[in-house]
Amino acid sequence: MGKLQHEWGRMGAAAFLLFWENPFGKDGAMMGRKILLVAINAKYIHSNLAVYSLKAYAQEYQGQIQIAEYTINHRVPYILQEIYKQKPDVLCFSCYIWNIRYVRELIVEIHKLLPHVPIWAGGPEVSYEPERFLQERPMVEGLMLGEGEATFRELCGHYLGQEGTGSVLQIAGLLVKDGQGGFVRTPPRPPLPMDDLPFCYGSLEDFENRIIYYETSRGCPFSCSYCLSSIEKGLRLRSLSLVKEELQFFLDRCVPQVKFVDRTFNCSHTHAMAVWQYLKDHDNGVTNFHFEISGDLLTEEELALLSSLRPGLAQLEIGVQSTYAPTIREIRRTMDLARLEAASLRIRQAGNIHQHLDLIAGLPMEGIADFAESFRQVYGWKPQQLQLGFLKALKGSYLYRHKEEYGLVCQEQPPYEVLATKWLSYEELLDIKLVEEMLEAYYNSGQFAMTLKVLELVYENPFYLFLELGKFYERKGLLAVSHSRLGRCEILLDFAEERDRFHLELYQEALTFDLYSRENMKTRPSWAPCLAEFRQETRKYCKKGKLSHLEPFWHDMGMVWESTTLKSYPQKMPERQFWLFSYEERDPLTKQAKAAKVRRNL
Repeated sequence: MGKLQHEWGRMGAAAFLLFWENPFGKDGAMMGRKILLVAINAKYIHSNLAVYSLKAYAQEYQGQIQIAEYTINHRVPYILQEIYKQKPDVLCFSCYIWNIRYVRELIVEIHKLLPHVPIWAGGPEVSYEPERFLQERPMVEGLMLGEGEATFRELCGHYLGQEGTGSVLQIAGLLVKDGQGGFVRTPPRPPLPMDDLPFCYGSLEDFENRIIYYETSRGCPFSCSYCLSSIEKGLRLRSLSLVKEELQFFLDRCVPQVKFVDRTFNCSHTHAMAVWQYLKDHDNGVTNFHFEISGDLLTEEELALLSSLRPGLAQLEIGVQSTYAPTIREIRRTMDLARLEAASLRIRQAGNIHQHLDLIAGLPMEGIADFAESFRQVYGWKPQQLQLGFLKALKGSYLYRHKEEYGLVCQEQPPYEVLATKWLSYEELLDIKLVEEMLEAYYNSGQFAMTLKVLELVYENPFYLFLELGKFYERKGLLAVSHSRLGRCEILLDFAEERDRFHLELYQEALTFDLYSRENMKTRPSWAPCLAEFRQETRKYCKKGKLSHLEPFWHDMGMVWESTTLKSYPQKMPERQFWLFSYEERDPLTKQAKAAKVRRNL
């Protein structure tokens, strides 16, 4: 979902809005009418599990339910006109923090066009301060609170059923107006058994070039104060017989990626082992499966199984959030940091699983120096990606209820991002934003591994490497500008020259190594030597034309990669050595070309 922290909780089907026009015919029924479930996603590649799950559960009304998906890149007038053109009798909007501004505006505009349409709203953005939402949006009839499948199905029966229409007060899980300026809550709806939820991917026609989301559990056993998932106590698991059948559906169709939305997939050892073993035994060589896990829960048995998977079959996202002990205690997080580090290093050493680690800036008790130390520790584990998130004070969370105690200064509008705390000023948070931007461009892109290896050894803490680089961008007016990869290289070289001119030639060669590790460059970097004098070597080793490249270096790049201090770097060699980059052979995780040193014996 483009990655926010788990603030909005499980990506379930509770979140949507209902708009009804003239719900009753003369006989009290509503035959032949169309219900349109509308999702506004963060990106085109995302799909919305909520609306598909809602539709699947309301089985008897399938012929009257349709789905329309848009993205936040669409303008509100466009979404409004497209919805209006379809002439629906019912509109259902899936609501999350990334789209609630659009939904709020659409409520107002749709009410102007369809003033007699009753409106129902649901989801985390309205469920935790529901009375306030109804007061601010008087055109909304009522709200759905909690898990949505069964409630939506009963509302469909209420309006589409063949016989009469009893009061909506008979439907559990609602907040409705009482007609006298107040509100009435119906009894809360108990959670559904996971096996009662139908599989919602009968066809994949609507998911071409998009990520498929899938869940095998709901709830979370932990109580992290910043996360809505902790509100739902207990853990519900889908039967493994159903899970295996549904996974095979994806495998048979060779879908590119399936993202499990389970909050902590490996809460159940038996469940996780069974799923991972099934994927290993039935691997189609194509599909990638993404899991959010708790790294310190990984057992030796699980680590052994994970290390045996095909490279690229699985990727793991692990929310570290902080390594600062007072912060971990304050946010009510249960974590064995030493065990987590050991598990992360085991995963990296296996070399077959893409590992994504998260940190959150702005947590209670953690100042910028503490955050920098968390960064240093987790960066040292060398995941394929390290993501810096920024705390969001989500309605319903423990942290939201105690924001004054923590001195949280938050955005008034979604995503409710924290701007300052008792321990972290806004100026310091902006510094972390700079680090995040540089981290994305230079580390998470995977395009500058050798150069960063050299630069890291100039700094005791890589946090300050990325901060100084960000300040360099800021000082040169380079932020908020689109840069090519070669442009990024030139900026990094300028920064390195300013910071450590003595090793400039080494930085130049490291950047050249990084460039050719990704692709056979069409444009030769300006600092690299002319290759004309090495034609004889090129003809000997590059047998496959553009599928390989031979590059000369004065420094032994293998020794550079293994160096632990600048003092241990090899001196410039008396003659150049050559490295052959083979683009047919790439690392399945990093996509880097195979690089090997060759002997210059002609």
